[in-house]
Amino acid sequence: MAEALQEARAAGARGEVPVGAVLVSPAGEVVARAGNRTRELSDPTAHAEVLVIREACAQMGSERLLGHDLYVTLEPCAMCAAALAAARVARLYYGASDPKSGGVAHGACVFDHPQAHHAPEVYEGFSAAESEALLRAFFAARRG
Repeated sequence: MAEALQEARAAGARGEVPVGAVLVSPAGEVVARAGNRTRELSDPTAHAEVLVIREACAQMGSERLLGHDLYVTLEPCAMCAAALAAARVARLYYGASDPKSGGVAHGACVFDHPQAHHAPEVYEGFSAAESEALLRAFFAARRG
């Protein structure tokens, strides 16, 4: 999660919402890392989670990430949760909960939906206080 937080800080420094993600292989190696790049790429789908899934799948030459773990600083939105399910990510670890836009424990609850083809194991609250602090500071500065 420390590496995901580094990616989140870097995203915030670029003017992006400070969310970072790291994908880890079954052997424990970091396969891909990213922070949000929606503004930079003019791409509403360029969330950290989607970017690491794209990178890892391209590296592996497969649309499936069986046995992989994703660490992300914020509860994934419904789009990202659906991408995690489609990629068959084994475990999801996230920091801050997102009652407004989350898609795992809030809102759409994608993994609980009967149409979800796969549901990863979900672990929440990892480095939640630091993840929340990054987000609060970012949005406070924007409103400031």
